[in-house]
Amino acid sequence: MTDFAELTEAEHAAGRRLRARKRAVNIAIDVFLTLFSIAMLLPLVFLIANAFKTPAEMLAWPPTIVPHDPTLENFRAVLGETPLLRWILNSVLFAIMSSIAIIATSSIAGYIFAKFRYRSLNVIFALFLATAIVPFEVYMIPLYFQVKSLGLLNSVWGLLIGYLVMSFGIFLIRQNVIHSIPDELLEAARLDGASEFWIFVHVVFPLLRGALGALGVLAFFQAWTAFAWPMIVATTRSSYTIEVGLALFQTGYTVDLGKLSAASATVLIPSVITFMILRRNFVQGVASTGMKE
Repeated sequence: MTDFAELTEAEHAAGRRLRARKRAVNIAIDVFLTLFSIAMLLPLVFLIANAFKTPAEMLAWPPTIVPHDPTLENFRAVLGETPLLRWILNSVLFAIMSSIAIIATSSIAGYIFAKFRYRSLNVIFALFLATAIVPFEVYMIPLYFQVKSLGLLNSVWGLLIGYLVMSFGIFLIRQNVIHSIPDELLEAARLDGASEFWIFVHVVFPLLRGALGALGVLAFFQAWTAFAWPMIVATTRSSYTIEVGLALFQTGYTVDLGKLSAASATVLIPSVITFMILRRNFVQGVASTGMKE
């Protein structure tokens, strides 16, 4: 009886030590993630704070997070000396049109690759995936001459030609179609006399809403942050995108930190709004894709 009681007490003690160890590990993980999050957010906080600082306070050490004498002079200078709103409008149009094009091409191609049984489609799909490992810079110059021959330089349409298709988007939609749309549902629609186009628009497309939302966010920010392609296609000041326009604040020897911070803080607004609008679809799309994989 005594040995059993001692053994039970020993088991309880071991259980308490194990729980204490798990609690300590969880606390350590929480502390690490908190510090890591602060380290990741700190540059963004300083960027926004610098936009409201005077030049003297911006160069002071140690740097301050909350400006002592906040000013809007940096924003006035940026908006008065550069066509910042025009650059933002160019980027917004480019990103929205690119997102629509990529959603359309990826949904159609992903559906065909997933549900139509032809051997040649597997070869074409493999070729599409292979293009993902080819850097855009490799075929950027030939694509530039095509855009130039079409007379689309310095226009949103010229920018759009480089961002019509995303190989990852086709792969993402194909995997979602395979795992979330049963063949029986499509066969039932065909037996009712529905055309393939009607099935795609009224059956397939609505069921892919989560994945398409995630793809839309990825496509939007891919175009929003593009730099090399807009830099060679847009050569006039009024046709710049915001990424190319921000580069003007940095020369070979100096950086206008105040104006650059004000412009960057202004640019954050459309991207944050877009993410907030599509956040739910983005999270659902990525989460459902991971669960099915």
